[in-house]
Amino acid sequence: MPLNTLRTELRGDGVVLTADRWEPASPRKGIVLLLHGGGQTRHSWQRTGIRLADNGWCALAIDARGHGDSEWAEDGDYGTEAHARDLAAVVADLGEPPVLVGASMGGMASLIAQGDRGIGRALVLVDITPRAEPGGLAKITAFMESGLAGFDTLDDALDAVVAYNPHRRRPPRIEGLRKNLRHRDGRWYWHWDPRMIMHRENGVDQAGIREARARAAARAVAVPTLLIRGAQSDVVSADGARDLLELIPTARHIDVGGAGHMVSGDDNDLLSDGLLDFLDREVAYTRKVTTTRYDSPHHAK
Repeated sequence: MPLNTLRTELRGDGVVLTADRWEPASPRKGIVLLLHGGGQTRHSWQRTGIRLADNGWCALAIDARGHGDSEWAEDGDYGTEAHARDLAAVVADLGEPPVLVGASMGGMASLIAQGDRGIGRALVLVDITPRAEPGGLAKITAFMESGLAGFDTLDDALDAVVAYNPHRRRPPRIEGLRKNLRHRDGRWYWHWDPRMIMHRENGVDQAGIREARARAAARAVAVPTLLIRGAQSDVVSADGARDLLELIPTARHIDVGGAGHMVSGDDNDLLSDGLLDFLDREVAYTRKVTTTRYDSPHHAK
């Protein structure tokens, strides 16, 4: 029986977030929150969300603040701390600790929220670690900046994506891109707040501060953790993966062959396989406890 996608709204930290929800037909094993990367939307997680529900998990794919159909921040705050506060607010309303699955930007927000507040039952980082490669991050920023003026056609937007990731085994479809773009004044624009890439915390000069912050959060993580890395990633190197495993000694690590930084788009089936295996082996039968929301962003467990 086909699963229904339920669109819902969630309370973030001063913003309303839009999400897609999939409920399992069988008894529920728990909740999984799916957090996308910068410049993406919740739609990048659709196939994974459906597979999770097919395997007994309630899945929620969330548009981050300033992305997709979620509200834009009035103050333009799109730093990692703001995304982590949104995540903590969402979890506080769930009534149980979820599994946090975050790609890139969403992964860093999940890492900070988990390290500071211990809000999750497990943590899955998709191609993001405290030690990120500057060249890969610069390439992402350049791609996002190149689309600020919009595109004449959807084909032009598709060409830009292919040029950014020419080795992708499954080229994106125009139908899928349409969900990430909005048409106004005769042009197509990515559906995210352009102030995001200009936020002070996201600048190149803040890289050292961001890494130190992430490393401190990683050392505090005490739940089952999995790193899913694209084997061809230019953002997370093999050394970066090893570094994370030193920071979180109990963490597991898998590489997705043929995938780059955008693992969910490059090979969603392999990503979902690895995620489901981790959930079944490490998480499904662990005890779920009631979460407590901490107001301090630097709460020590």
